[in-house]
Amino acid sequence: MNQAAPLHAPSSSAGGPQPLRYRVRGMDCPTCAGKIETAVSRLPGVADVRVNYGSQVLDLALDEAATPRTELEERVERLGYGVAPLPTAADLARAQTEGAMPQADAAEEAEPPLWRSRKAMLGFLIGALFAAGFLVERVAPSLAGEYAYWPGALVGLAYYGRRAIVAALAGTPFSIEMLMSVATAGALAIHAAEEAAIVVLLFTVGEMLEVVAAGRARAGIKALAALVPKTARLVDEADGTIREVPAASLAIGQVVVVRPGDRVPADGVVTDGSSSLDESPITGESVPKPKEVGNTVYAGSVNADGALQIRVTKTAADNTIARILHLVEEAQASKSPTARFIDRFSAVYTPVAFAFAAAVAVVPPLLLGADWGTWIYRGLALLLIACPCALVLSTPAAIASGLAAGARRGLLVKGGAALEVIGRVRTVAFDKTGTLTAGRPRVTDILAFAAETSERSLLGLAAAVENGSSHPIAWAILDRANADEVPLRPTRDARAIPGKAVQATVMGQTVLVASPRHAAESVRLGPEAERAVADLEAGGKTVVVVVRGAEAMGAIAVRDEPRADAAAGIAALRKLGVRCVMLTGDNRRTGEAVASGLGLDVKAELLPQDKLAQIAALKAAGPVAMVGDGINDAPALASASVGIAMGGGTDAALETADAAVLNDRVGDVAALVSLSRATLGNIRQNVAIALGLKAVFLATTIAGITGLWPAILADTGATVLVTANALRLLRA
Repeated sequence: MNQAAPLHAPSSSAGGPQPLRYRVRGMDCPTCAGKIETAVSRLPGVADVRVNYGSQVLDLALDEAATPRTELEERVERLGYGVAPLPTAADLARAQTEGAMPQADAAEEAEPPLWRSRKAMLGFLIGALFAAGFLVERVAPSLAGEYAYWPGALVGLAYYGRRAIVAALAGTPFSIEMLMSVATAGALAIHAAEEAAIVVLLFTVGEMLEVVAAGRARAGIKALAALVPKTARLVDEADGTIREVPAASLAIGQVVVVRPGDRVPADGVVTDGSSSLDESPITGESVPKPKEVGNTVYAGSVNADGALQIRVTKTAADNTIARILHLVEEAQASKSPTARFIDRFSAVYTPVAFAFAAAVAVVPPLLLGADWGTWIYRGLALLLIACPCALVLSTPAAIASGLAAGARRGLLVKGGAALEVIGRVRTVAFDKTGTLTAGRPRVTDILAFAAETSERSLLGLAAAVENGSSHPIAWAILDRANADEVPLRPTRDARAIPGKAVQATVMGQTVLVASPRHAAESVRLGPEAERAVADLEAGGKTVVVVVRGAEAMGAIAVRDEPRADAAAGIAALRKLGVRCVMLTGDNRRTGEAVASGLGLDVKAELLPQDKLAQIAALKAAGPVAMVGDGINDAPALASASVGIAMGGGTDAALETADAAVLNDRVGDVAALVSLSRATLGNIRQNVAIALGLKAVFLATTIAGITGLWPAILADTGATVLVTANALRLLRA
């Protein structure tokens, strides 16, 4: 058994900033993330700070010569958050190289139930003190009066006041805790102790609800991580015995056994056996896929009906699910344009609102002789209304839910910016080969020129000559021969004539599989044969002629056929009001044949630079999405407003472009557009909820209709509504 490696083992480099990663408990909203980012960034020696409230992760680079790691951790803890180290990418790579895995620590332990958390304990205590104060005030009003509510209010003030002071000293003076503390202290000063206690109680309950909502948003991604089994059945290559080992310890090249009903423990290739695998957790494909020797399998897939031996091709830190989780985490950490605008707006809005509340409290009494108590009370209520939590949360909550919903269906989007753009595209440009088509030609027609020649014998001759060739036409012919169970005859003297033909001796006769033009140089095809070849080529098919000796035996046509769902996928995009166009380097006749069957425009015979020019022209009319296979379409993918890679979970699909469709379904491009539009609509709804509630309570508070505890509902209630609305996207 491999020994566990410690987290954050000392780096081999001497000095300088080193990457660190932490789990931050209690960081459940963008406001929390902002406070932590500001506080940590102000420490000397800290750089590259990235805070992701969705996954509760803090990434940074730290020079411990300037700031010890313990001081960094203490600063986060003083803000009121728990902090525990996580392994960085470098830690995982080093541990894998050394044959060990980082040991589990408190950062990865299951979170305690909500009722046992510090926030819940505070809520129970304030609630109990408020209830006791209410009973005392009702049963014996002369005994304590308003002071019966002071204990509950003071407990809340002490807790939130301390956090407000720490946040202010760390660079965030206008935090929600500061607004709460000022409002609570002010209410006590003007003898509104009952409302002060209600305010801290409602605020604490609201924060608990935020924890619940944030936990639900993270649950989908955690469920994805849990798909990979903890153990694997490893085959010992020395003696063939099987032993159970931790799945995280598997190394590239090792062989594991996966029994029926088991989950695949690692990405790999089948080396023995055949079965069907349910890949729906990774790709979203609901139909099990047959797997045999040579096929790729993904960690987390469920083996249905046959035992398999699989050679591991990716480590635990680099398998498909790990890469998906990393991409989703990175995407949630990156801010969309709307979120960045709201952050800038809130940075100005909060101090302005604070000043406005102060003006409401003092201007009417000073200039108009109004009652001080009344207007201070209203100013304190406005402080609570001014809190920007719901507004700041409106966009990232929707973006995080949209990203998670997409990931669960095999639709990966690399960030909120890309997710926003996808919903606004006016045109989707598709590559042909490997995108709209399957990327592997197949035989469509077998045409014998002579009555005595059968299709089976013609296919057998062609397959015998093409056996061993790596040309796509050869693959198509051999696949068809294998499907029709046509035996391959022995050959000799096989050779290729580049760009023209393949030749071999079969049963003592020279057989040529050639292009029609090259075949015509050797034999005369005849008018009927020429017409038949021309008709096949007019249908966008590639034709080869089989010649034996001095006789043309027949023709075989192949074509890279459209994907089964391509026509429906294009129709779904048109229904959404999106124009579709195909950009291909293939010949015009083939491009037009495929495009006409799918019902979209086509630009054919394009070189890579021609594709870039077409993308630029399309962008003049509005945002453009380019859909390609993630490798040879890289320039066009990068040039488009948003690039979408089709790749079936390959590295290229996960690492190229702005989004990836893991299941190779053209229809999933329309699903991406729909998901993006639903997310954009959700953002607009959230902003309307946040600003609408504030506007209503602003008017009613100034008019004296509502007071402190309804004001806190304008913030806490809006935050809960915004979060709940965003969670609806998880059902998309």
